Amino acid sequence: MTVMRTRLAAQLLHRPPGLGAGDIVRHLLAVQAQDVPSARLAFRARSATVTVADVEAAWQAREIVRVWGPRGTLHFVHADDLPWLLALTARRTGALRRLAEEGVTGDDLLGLIEGALAGQGPLTKAELEKRLKGRAAGQGIVHLVALAASYGLAVLGPLRGGKPTYVHAADWLGAPIAFEQDRGRALAELGVRYRRAHADATPEDLAAWSGLSLGDARAAWADAPPYDPVDERVVRLAPSFDEYLLGWKSRDAILDPEHARKVFPGGGILRPVVLVDGLIRGTWGRKGNAVTVAPFDDDLPGLQREIDDVARFLR
Repeated sequence: MTVMRTRLAAQLLHRPPGLGAGDIVRHLLAVQAQDVPSARLAFRARSATVTVADVEAAWQAREIVRVWGPRGTLHFVHADDLPWLLALTARRTGALRRLAEEGVTGDDLLGLIEGALAGQGPLTKAELEKRLKGRAAGQGIVHLVALAASYGLAVLGPLRGGKPTYVHAADWLGAPIAFEQDRGRALAELGVRYRRAHADATPEDLAAWSGLSLGDARAAWADAPPYDPVDERVVRLAPSFDEYLLGWKSRDAILDPEHARKVFPGGGILRPVVLVDGLIRGTWGRKGNAVTVAPFDDDLPGLQREIDDVARFLR
């Protein structure tokens, strides 16, 4: 149990006071944001005062940026960390392979998408399709942006009408992202920062979280900082794809195998979970601000306070 309480502290799930949205992202290093509503709720789980408006303000202010990050998956990353983290996680080969599968080919693809984005501000996929004049459609457009992102030329802008937008990095951030050229320096930073947010982790965990090779993870490995375990009971409603579930290679330490299918039913679905002292003790869902909980057993104290706080956050 001490290990779980230490992991909670490293992940900020004890809700230390005074942290803004940018502080939370900087500490966690990256917050998975493939599903933006879930990503917003990851901030709520770590702060008693941050609101949806605060998260959106940090995004609009370019303090946090939505990018393809660890594992090639969309994450919020602090703007200060983009140069070295994306230098390690950018996946150009994967973007080109996916483009070929979509029938989007040619020697001019990078220039094509950069020209379509530059000077336009955030664009939806439909708006980009018009600017590309038939060269790409559907997911081919997304993979074109991912190709530009792998060179530091594109990021995702805020949602518009619930839909993602794509924007030239120079338009959004003031300049393209200049990737760190010293890979050893970037790996060293990765090791320090990953271990700060992931108590009791191993190089295998880092490799699984980052998408890098185990050799790179071992080269990055750093001494763990001291952690003070959380000394009070912690009950949290954590969202789908929360870093507490995805930051380690295995969930065996926090989830009884008997209940694994309730959390991971298959098809890439990962349900929101109820955490009690670091262990998964149920799942939950919401419709609007209305929260429903499906506990694995009846001994789940403190849930009403968390349910009320979801409504507080979403107001």
